Amino acid sequence: MGAVTDMKDTAVTRESLFGMMQAYKMTSLLRTGVSMGVFDALAGGPATAEAVADRLGCAPRGMRILLNALVAVGLAEERDGNYTLPPGVADLLVAGGPGYLGDMVKVMSSDWEWDALKRLDDAVRRGGTVLEVHAETPGYQYWEDFAAYAVAVARPTAGVVADALKSWASGRESIDVLDVACGHGLYGLTLAQRNPQANVWALDWPNVLTQVETHAGQLGVRDRLHQVPGDMFQVPLGGPYDAILVTNVLHHFSEQRAGELLARLAPALKPDGKIVLVGFTLGDENPADDPAPHLFSILMLAWTYEGEVHSIAAYDRMLTAAGFTTGRRHDVPGLAFRVLVADKAG
Repeated sequence: MGAVTDMKDTAVTRESLFGMMQAYKMTSLLRTGVSMGVFDALAGGPATAEAVADRLGCAPRGMRILLNALVAVGLAEERDGNYTLPPGVADLLVAGGPGYLGDMVKVMSSDWEWDALKRLDDAVRRGGTVLEVHAETPGYQYWEDFAAYAVAVARPTAGVVADALKSWASGRESIDVLDVACGHGLYGLTLAQRNPQANVWALDWPNVLTQVETHAGQLGVRDRLHQVPGDMFQVPLGGPYDAILVTNVLHHFSEQRAGELLARLAPALKPDGKIVLVGFTLGDENPADDPAPHLFSILMLAWTYEGEVHSIAAYDRMLTAAGFTTGRRHDVPGLAFRVLVADKAG
């Protein structure tokens, strides 16, 4: 979801290949440090491995080995047997801070994604997922974690969406918003928070909508949230709506299937309404110049039947075929997401 290390100008060497082979170990260290509360335990200042182990209720030997490994990858520092946090780590990995990213390990390096990627060779041979339970399975538990913990990347992206619609929204007496496959719900909820005349209809699986309620309460818009539980391809949509948000979901499907969803949504949008798409997009660049969407497409290959990241041109084809204008592009600073805003055609 974020930046990917730029390797296009670096020669492939034995060392770089060995680094790729062992990258999962660094991911495991980060996940373990977050889940055990190691960074929180070191937030108060220098501490020995024994003191951290006692604080967290684990074996001193295990904590000593873990802390030394965290030092090895730059996530901790050691001096005279005492461990501390290096610059930047407290801001990013100590819970409760405004820049906290620790919860994102449950989204960007989840067991569900790892289990899917273990079968990547089989997915390549088949051309789609070989898993019995995957990203398209109704009630998939991963989406509960996504809804709960993806706030770090959702919040700035939701701000870009709200900014893109600001002038349009300010001139409307009421704004009814349908948030399709809403996940955490922050895109629609942020619109409601900034526009007191807005109501949000959040559409997703029932096991996900519970978290949307939580976020709505935190943002002070619980009284303007309405739930639409079910399958976005089948559930009655209601409406018509002033805005329809389709966020981080069209890459789960082929261009044809994604276009079918947009065509289903078109009649639910008012003639002067806006449709907003959020997600990764492919440009005309060489994959080495824009690696993030291509790496995400690999996850879609392993995790869905026909999903992959679509190009801007493909989104324009889908939008116009469904009865919309082409999308106006808005980038999200520091993230690989793009926001496309379109109108009803004619």
